[in-house]
Amino acid sequence: MKLQIFLKLLIGIATLVMMANSYAFCGFYAARAGSTLYNQSSKVVIAQDGQYQSVTMASDFEGDSKDFAMVVPVPQILKRNQINVVDNNIITHLDNYTAPRLVEYFDQSPCKPQIQYRMAPVASPAPMMMAKKARGADSLGVKVEAKYAVGVYDILLLSAQQSNGLVTWLKQNKYQLPKGAEPVINSYLAMGMKFFVAKVNMQRQAKTGFSYLKPIRINYHSPNYMLPIRLGMLNAKGPQELFVYHLNRKGRVVATNYPNVKLHTNKEIPVFNKNDFGTFYKAMFENQVKENGRRGVFLEYAWDMNWCDPCAADPLSDNELKQLGVFWVGKSQKMSSGVNPKMASRQILPRNSKDVFVTRMHITYDKAHFPKDLAFKATGNRSNFQGRFIVRHAWKGNANECKAAETYFSKILPKRQEREAQTMANLTGWDINNIRKRMNSAKPHKTSLGNQSAGSNQVK
Repeated sequence: MKLQIFLKLLIGIATLVMMANSYAFCGFYAARAGSTLYNQSSKVVIAQDGQYQSVTMASDFEGDSKDFAMVVPVPQILKRNQINVVDNNIITHLDNYTAPRLVEYFDQSPCKPQIQYRMAPVASPAPMMMAKKARGADSLGVKVEAKYAVGVYDILLLSAQQSNGLVTWLKQNKYQLPKGAEPVINSYLAMGMKFFVAKVNMQRQAKTGFSYLKPIRINYHSPNYMLPIRLGMLNAKGPQELFVYHLNRKGRVVATNYPNVKLHTNKEIPVFNKNDFGTFYKAMFENQVKENGRRGVFLEYAWDMNWCDPCAADPLSDNELKQLGVFWVGKSQKMSSGVNPKMASRQILPRNSKDVFVTRMHITYDKAHFPKDLAFKATGNRSNFQGRFIVRHAWKGNANECKAAETYFSKILPKRQEREAQTMANLTGWDINNIRKRMNSAKPHKTSLGNQSAGSNQVK
């Protein structure tokens, strides 16, 4: 993999829907469905405040790092202090914190109907090496505006007069471009954009002792809140997965040029999903993508960074947020929430609170369904949302303990489990008979549904 590796980047108390006559008490976090479920995925973190934007890009590239390169359209020539590398663990932490989650509940004895609650745990630069050029950059209308060494990367900032000159220059410098790149590049040039080029310096990479590459973060000011994704689709083998994490002071972020769709949430599914949540989630998400014509920008999480319920991971620390470009953490206690400026001064956060709202988007995109770059808008909506699924463990007692227990096993539990099977079939498109068979095989005896292993069988 060469250029395409990173071009694909360019891009309180929870309210539960309780069923009538159910026997349960508050549960706890059981599993999460993060971006690691997807092989062809990219992650982009955007910290945004007014025209300030800090974009961190990470990708699960394949191949040798010596073949790694990326070309990114940017709105301006970046200075050295506007380019940094970020610890990949921070991206992983943010992914875990915002991931769709599975929570589990345990039915209490119907003979002693009382509700108990259990709280969820809240949890010196090397010289630049330039390829030999067949023609000078100036003769091609390409200007190397700046050169930097940042971590293991050699960075170039390019401007160009025409796309054919830039394409020729890139090819001469051993960047392999996909077919159809020239008109896309030309459209970015028409917008006055420059090009950020990064290649791995193998000498510096060898000294790090790591086989992976750290994400790159760039900061700039621009009135356009967007993510260029068209270049990365030119030579893609198929649909790609993109996770975008927005961090701001205002509230939930939405796409302005594609439909915004909320992920299915608060759905009760069979207990066997506890040990195979990833398989269920991928099928459910793909089915929802199809239902929305493959053009949806899916909201998986929107939450105030100060807390979570249930917590798939702890909120990010101030230091982690600062490394992602959230410059305002710890500098002001006044909330910038999109309200009237006269009112904003009255909205004071508690001491040590994070004035950060996070929005997680998940997009499955290809050229046919996403012909335009993604454009965004920050709203003043600070309401919380999370992709959340529920499994309920049956009571392990016996039907002869009391009349209510007999009713529980003969009527209430079978009806609930049938609802769960139908819900799972509707969400995934899987055959409901196969789901019922797997549910039945997981039951240790007729009157009790205890812990079980999902085994190696996959529902299809």
